[in-house]
Amino acid sequence: MSKPVILTVDDDPGVSRAVGRDLRRRYAESYRIVRAESGPQALQTLKEVRLRGDEVALLVADHRMPEMTGVEFLEQAMDLYPFARRVLLTAYADTDAAIRAINVVDLDHYLMKPWNPPEEKFYPVIDAQLDAWQRQDRRLPGELRVIGHRWSTRSYEVRDFLARNQVPYSWMLEEDPEAAPLLAAAGDGCELPLVVTADGEVLQAPTDAELAAAVGLATVPDADFYDLVVVGGGPGGLGAAVYGASEGLRTVLVERHATGGQAGQSSRIENYLGFPDGLSGSQLAERARRQAVRLGAELLTACQIVALEQRGRARVVRLADGREIAAHAVILAMGVNYRRLDAPGLEDLVGRGVYYGAALTEAPNCSGQEVYVIGGANSAGQAAVHLARVAEKVHILVRADGLEKSMSHYLIQQIAETGNIEVHTRTVVKSGAGEDHLERLTLASPEGERTVDAQYLFVFIGAEPHTSWLEGVVERDARGFVLTGPDLVAGGRRPAGWPLQRQPYHLETSVPGVFAAGDVRAESMKRVASAVGDGAMAVALVHRYLEKA
Repeated sequence: MSKPVILTVDDDPGVSRAVGRDLRRRYAESYRIVRAESGPQALQTLKEVRLRGDEVALLVADHRMPEMTGVEFLEQAMDLYPFARRVLLTAYADTDAAIRAINVVDLDHYLMKPWNPPEEKFYPVIDAQLDAWQRQDRRLPGELRVIGHRWSTRSYEVRDFLARNQVPYSWMLEEDPEAAPLLAAAGDGCELPLVVTADGEVLQAPTDAELAAAVGLATVPDADFYDLVVVGGGPGGLGAAVYGASEGLRTVLVERHATGGQAGQSSRIENYLGFPDGLSGSQLAERARRQAVRLGAELLTACQIVALEQRGRARVVRLADGREIAAHAVILAMGVNYRRLDAPGLEDLVGRGVYYGAALTEAPNCSGQEVYVIGGANSAGQAAVHLARVAEKVHILVRADGLEKSMSHYLIQQIAETGNIEVHTRTVVKSGAGEDHLERLTLASPEGERTVDAQYLFVFIGAEPHTSWLEGVVERDARGFVLTGPDLVAGGRRPAGWPLQRQPYHLETSVPGVFAAGDVRAESMKRVASAVGDGAMAVALVHRYLEKA
């Protein structure tokens, strides 16, 4: 069997020889060292290696090359060898290139030249990357196929679940020729959407839990008792899972749909610290998920928690299927849902032209269409900019006089510079109508009412916490957001039934050992960075609670 390849590319012949020499000195016994002196030459070499069926373990690329930068090379190389580890060589203080590489190609490491002595600055990095490659599951997932109706709510929900959980799939309409043999194999009267796994398993109109189990997502906890249960997989929950696991707490995160929460649906987050070129919500969520798992956290998907109980010093959450998970402490990080639009005719069309949130799986279908977006905050602006790349025109509808009070300045500028986005102020949706999908909207503005043809409406009109299952357990405000810390003792009062002499910690709820983080917490900032900070702070307070419990 051929040795796996380590490919190095640098346009400076001297540097190229030096890199090859150092790699051969240590790794030639187990790996084949291949050199290239330009990005195009390296890509051609990779194609030849691929045709021979050989594996590539590591790509080491210089960034400042004239024909093709190192980042551009790595981006194209990923299509040929997605599992190869990626290392970028940069000149002194060329951190901008490194940050861009992290954003664009999910870089594994960057090295600044020169790296002498290699025993201290080069080999430890390469050793770690090769070890990670050896331990990685490099099997490409088989193709999952989904067959359904174009305007089917459940078909949309299945595709959205798979996309947000980073599961690749192909989508077919029931009338497509390639769907015919699959439908015939499923038998007469099969229920759509039909999901066919790579192993040939057929699922008819599966639930999220059935779908999660079929694609290998964990849905059952490994243990009955943990140090920490995190409820919700948005930025706050993922932050808590990362910090909890990294600090030695046996941590399980329970998510009812997909990690990332509302932020995971964002097409582009431009103002998250450390990512100057921005990144998508799904990229951020997937990196945080991988980080949490690598550090030892357990992640459960398609599991809905319906109750929280105190049992002595244990805190117990009950799942919808009756199973229970107990822990020393719980962090509530369920985030929020988009508030439903109270307009006649729209509720029956949800998933059939009316979507709450970005619904990124629907964006390609908007090509050539006029699309309507309701909302004046960042999530609406990000969705509008993203949709404008494919839609003929995007209409933003806002109740207020403008966007300035609720949207970040950078987004307002982007919208103003995008020629096919039009903002309609002081405008609301009065009703919607259609047969099997959305066809018309009635809009109201100071100029009066008008009816417009519309097949796509994306709604971003505020937030509602999903906390009804906490009724009678933890204190909430009038809108359902969880009260914590100072808000519980405002005016000198104490939370009802609070058993301890001390006051609640800053993010602690009215139940000792139960904390809240992120958007679900009353008076939170409703920003990705603050939610992550809440998650980290909550873990620190969990440690304080456990030390004094």
